[in-house]
Amino acid sequence: MKIKSQRDFWSGLMFLVTGALFAWGAVANYSFGSSARPGPGYFPFGLGVLLALLGAFILFEALTIETEDGEPIGDIAWKPLLVILAAVSLFGLLLPVLGMFIALPLLVILSSLASHEFTWKGTLGSAAFLTVFSWLIFIKGLGLTIPLLPGFLQSAG
Repeated sequence: MKIKSQRDFWSGLMFLVTGALFAWGAVANYSFGSSARPGPGYFPFGLGVLLALLGAFILFEALTIETEDGEPIGDIAWKPLLVILAAVSLFGLLLPVLGMFIALPLLVILSSLASHEFTWKGTLGSAAFLTVFSWLIFIKGLGLTIPLLPGFLQSAG
């Protein structure tokens, strides 16, 4: 079988393997529950299966749909990769210390620096939207106990 798009083949394979591992990890490590009363493994399992199905579809396309040049994989963009990895790692370290209202906008701003299309207006708008949206979903909607502000500001209020 001939690979007709290298980019689609490798990205599809990555999605398929990642999704399968997440689905397996959700079932192996968490209780699944039922549709009426889902357990902590229910949602990650569903997302893992969806990611694996998306990967399988992309992989199928890569093996069946002809492209002009085979869409070869280019060089690895090291700077954006390292900037985003550093931003996510920093977010993980700073969330418990600074809270979501500071750590999440920092994550968005630092991650945006990896793009050659960076603008302050778009970045600050995205940071504000994602912070409010995350607060609504995770704090108000799901009732998770994520610190919103740094500890010294929470005790003062």
